Amino acid sequence: MQQPQREPLDRDRLADVAPGFTVHVTQETASTNADLASAARDGAPEWSVHTTDHQAAGRGRLDRTFTMPPLTGIAVSVLVRPVEVPPARWPWLPLVTGLAVVDAVREVGVDAALKWPNDVLIDDRRKLCGILVERVETSQGPAAVIGVGLNVALTAEDLPVETATSLWLEGATTVDRAELLGVLLSALRTRLEQWRDPARQDELARAYADVCSTIGRQVRIQRPDGSDVVGEATGIDESGRIVVDGIAWSAGDVTHLRPV
Repeated sequence: MQQPQREPLDRDRLADVAPGFTVHVTQETASTNADLASAARDGAPEWSVHTTDHQAAGRGRLDRTFTMPPLTGIAVSVLVRPVEVPPARWPWLPLVTGLAVVDAVREVGVDAALKWPNDVLIDDRRKLCGILVERVETSQGPAAVIGVGLNVALTAEDLPVETATSLWLEGATTVDRAELLGVLLSALRTRLEQWRDPARQDELARAYADVCSTIGRQVRIQRPDGSDVVGEATGIDESGRIVVDGIAWSAGDVTHLRPV
């Protein structure tokens, strides 16, 4: 089988495909989120972006690791400074990011869906990316660093676990990482601007529900203390929590959520 394209990111090309963003590219780094958080504290402007050809120590929710071989994926972090958004709306940021990733991968022909809060899955079981959103306190007010690790050109032999997948394996129309970064950043900005608009919150919630495979299913919640809760997931509340049999659960309350 032909091997997927694997080329270093080109800074000039990224400037063309991602207008409105200030993009910083490295050959390798431990964490684009850590790099951008440091830049945010130093006064980096909103829509600053850090990306790399190889992220050596990526993290996901609950400090789970997220790794990819060099040149096979997108590791990108985006800085936003939504000081006008009430704190109660900030927990929606990981969900909004997951929705934007689904928008982007569907644009290149891959039919993904979301498992609450932001697992981007194919056929409800193969995971395509990792997401980590971190709040950073800066002299200009609170900021959010939005990190996405997207499997792009991994072959079956490259996959870290058998439940992972990549855009190449799922038949995407392109695995050009620069092109994909442009698509992803555009989708993310569109969804973030929707999230920041108080008049569009119902619209955003409906868009999320439309692509969330968790809603309407019987699920099992595994809690940090080892106990389980089983019930029907009926929706997402205003704080981005999953509602199961009338009780709302935040991401911090849940170690794993799986369909029954």
